[in-house]
Amino acid sequence: MQPMAINSKRRALLKAAVGVAPASLLLSGCSNLSASKKTTIVGCSRSHQGTFGVVAATEQGQSIYRVALPERGHGIAIQPKGDLAVAFARRPGRYMQAFNHTTGEEWGIRAADPNRHYYGHGVFSSDGTLLYATEGISGTSEGVIGVYRVEPSLPKVTEFSGFGIGPHEVILVDDTTLAVGVGGVHTNGRTALNLDSMQPALVYLSTETGEVLESVTMEDKKLSIRHLSSTSDGRVLCGQQYRGEPEYGAPLVAIHQRGGELQVLNAEPEQWLRFNHYIASISVLDDLVLATSPRGNCYGIWDLNTNTLLEINSLSDASGVGVKNHHWLVGSGTGKVLQIEPNLVASSHQTDVMWDNHWSIIS
Repeated sequence: MQPMAINSKRRALLKAAVGVAPASLLLSGCSNLSASKKTTIVGCSRSHQGTFGVVAATEQGQSIYRVALPERGHGIAIQPKGDLAVAFARRPGRYMQAFNHTTGEEWGIRAADPNRHYYGHGVFSSDGTLLYATEGISGTSEGVIGVYRVEPSLPKVTEFSGFGIGPHEVILVDDTTLAVGVGGVHTNGRTALNLDSMQPALVYLSTETGEVLESVTMEDKKLSIRHLSSTSDGRVLCGQQYRGEPEYGAPLVAIHQRGGELQVLNAEPEQWLRFNHYIASISVLDDLVLATSPRGNCYGIWDLNTNTLLEINSLSDASGVGVKNHHWLVGSGTGKVLQIEPNLVASSHQTDVMWDNHWSIIS
């Protein structure tokens, strides 16, 4: 794949979108690439100097290369059977950065369309030819799934809408089905405007037409559905942000099987309060699920056979999580990288990378 060219019109649009001189976006991300190191972790990061980027790292969290970002990033989409990765701006974002996750070579920035903003997540189609991104209509927060063709300039080919307000994470459940965590929150910037009328939902859409195939809701409408993962048999895990009373220990992780109801995982109210009303990343390993909370400085592990909470462990600014070689890798904004086995035995490595909320793991 060749890097996309950025013509003068796109430069002007990008400069208006993210308020950064275009030349600063074209710095090579692969000058420190070492051929002897294999990329396992790809995630957004922050620096002590206040800059933002995407870091590719080894399984131990050792940095291989860094791609500069104009503003804070959030989620990363990895092309299946390909070498493209896309980093999405943190909501309400105005850019996505495409790059080769093997070499660090940049395709360049794709600015959000006029009257649109990104919500921080996206996913590729199973054949890697399309990219689906969660977006919103400026001024209303009406949810949009932008569908982009994977070729230079990432042209948008269509949009899916009509499924709710404030979508956040989107994942591919199977070749023909997307799952979308619809937060239900209308915002101005990052200020919520409709907490008394929000309508969160877990929505399934056709990858071809955007048709709503199924939609399920939480009983408590203050639970904004945000982050997703799936099991090998197609069940979907969702992590919530609670927007209600601060002293209430609302259940923050639920599981759904198509045709059924959302079922919350078990924990005592005081245990849920440990997560400080927010789940960032979720990852499934066999019959276990791990969920992180940077705001709660901890992560929890549940047994999906019984939906029982097995343990909560402290981890300052707990962030991304994924599975590699049949164990979890868990990151932290303080640079710590944990390796957690299915028997829950953990080891750690200290790195100099200030990881942000989400990781993608290269198989």
